[in-house]
Order: sequence, then C-alpha cells, then structure tokens
Amino acid sequence: MSAFYFSFALTVGGMILYHLSQKSIPAEMNPFLVVIIAYVIGIALCAGFAVALPGKKSIVESIKISNWAVYTLGAAAALIELGFLLAYRAGWKISVAAVATNAAAALTLIPIGFLVFKDHLSLRNVIGLVLCLLGLAMVMRD
Repeated sequence: MSAFYFSFALTVGGMILYHLSQKSIPAEMNPFLVVIIAYVIGIALCAGFAVALPGKKSIVESIKISNWAVYTLGAAAALIELGFLLAYRAGWKISVAAVATNAAAALTLIPIGFLVFKDHLSLRNVIGLVLCLLGLAMVMRD
C-alpha cells in the first residue's frame, strides 16, 4: 500500500476510533483529566513507535529544530479534544459533529491557504467547496 493510501486509512481509522471513544466517555469525568489521561496513552504509544521506528534525528536534535508550529500543534490538539468532548456532552450527534466541524474548518482555511501558502484551486476544487458549504448548511439545520 502506498504512503498516500496508508496515511489516509490510518487517519480515517483513527478518526473513527476517536469519535467513538469521545462519544463514550463517562459524563461525570472532568474533561481536562480526560485529555490528560488520553495524552499519556498517546505519548506512550508514540514513544514506542519512536523506539521501534527511529527517525533521522534524536529527540534532543528534534527539540532543537522545533519551531512554533510544533508547540501550537499540541495546543490545537488539546483544544480539539476538549471541543469534541464538550460538543458531545452538549448533545451533538456523532454523525454530525465531525462533518460539521471539518467542513467549517476547511472553509475557514481556504483564505488562509490563498494568502499564506499561495494555494491554488481548480474549478473542480471550487465546485467541491461549494458543495461542502451547502452540505454544511444542510447538516447544521435541524
């Protein structure tokens, strides 16, 4: 399997497990402790992978070459975790929450992609984004 399809399958599988897990967390748990416990498991898993599949740089070298994006990625991940946990506790449906938030984020990233990363969209991309926007409007209306 190519890296393209492997990464896609890994992400989809992870997202399915993620949302099933988020929806099943006991309501009486403190959401901040949920994220701490989840990240301890995630760190242990990643540490195991780092030992089994070492990269070109050591952890010390990796820390030295890290930039702001590595640290804000951690903050972003925690915000996503808390956001979904609180959304499910507020009554969001598992079939809607991921679609709605991903579509909204994708639409928000379009101008950022143009302005910051000089992205270009084909006509097919624009049509897909319009359908995404229409889909978001339909999903959000209950």
